[in-house]
Amino acid sequence: MADLLSPLSLPGLTLRNRIVMPPMWSGQATSDGFVTANIIEYHRRRAAAGCGLIIVEHAFVHTSGRHTPTQIGVHSDATIEGLARLASAVKGEGAMVCLQLAHAGSRSSSRVLGMRPLAPSSVRHPYEPDGDVPEAMGPGALTEVVRAFGDAAERARTAGFSAVEIHAAHGFLLSQFLSPLTNLRTDEYGGPVENRCRLHLAVLNEVRGRVGADVPVFVRLGAHDETPGGLELDDACRVARWLADAGAALIDVSGGLQGSRGVGRGAAYFVPYAQAIKAAVSVPVMVTGGISEPDLADRTVREGWADLVGVGRAMLNDPDWARKAIAHLSMGRRPS
Repeated sequence: MADLLSPLSLPGLTLRNRIVMPPMWSGQATSDGFVTANIIEYHRRRAAAGCGLIIVEHAFVHTSGRHTPTQIGVHSDATIEGLARLASAVKGEGAMVCLQLAHAGSRSSSRVLGMRPLAPSSVRHPYEPDGDVPEAMGPGALTEVVRAFGDAAERARTAGFSAVEIHAAHGFLLSQFLSPLTNLRTDEYGGPVENRCRLHLAVLNEVRGRVGADVPVFVRLGAHDETPGGLELDDACRVARWLADAGAALIDVSGGLQGSRGVGRGAAYFVPYAQAIKAAVSVPVMVTGGISEPDLADRTVREGWADLVGVGRAMLNDPDWARKAIAHLSMGRRPS
């Protein structure tokens, strides 16, 4: 029976255990989106504690998709050198490293971009009440964004990342396309869920073609908008199945059109979503959200609720969380 400390093999890589540092924005990039020494140390230290996988915080793939002025970028070849130092530092500690690729859509603003943000429809983001009314994307913008994800993925591969993850959660651009609240289109990208996930599949196909078979492509999927009238779990399960069938190597389950808000929600609050998606797909499933105790993380894998566990706030507060968890769980493995 697999547990939190069991290795896990994915196409092109093997993780030493199933402990994951999920992508958590550090706000320490330069104004050009370049990696800094602080960002490298932030990730390296948690890799050194024993994580099997580090998923580096969301990196914008195109200047139109920048979320904040201090976000990492993977939008130009000039970013590769810093990203390579980051990937090397993490892998030097024995962990595998993944770069999350993102476009913020209407979760950005004209203050950050110097222009109106882009989105599926000209609808202000429900959780950005002071935000701009975005510009609806036309065919040219859609083609450009798909290509930008592919270019970014190729840069990540060149920089030495073990995997890439497409960000389709937390109300970012792909999440906006999937949500009935932010996608009011009447063309082939709007209406039924089959159409609303069309851009996901196009991006996945482009990214997979650019990184090759030895670099697995993950998708972080918002499994529920947690907002009346938004995406619900049944449709998310269908999308997860289509993504897996199209070559996604792992589904990283999250939720919330507003992003993950865990305060007051109790423990393991996204596990029910992960269980439903795991029943719908044959690829590994990861879950993050309210899992801070090693025994609960271990149980999540042992019970088959998910295959990998992301430990967010607890690892943010304690960079040595993985080392302590491994020591605690290893004691339980000793014969009496």
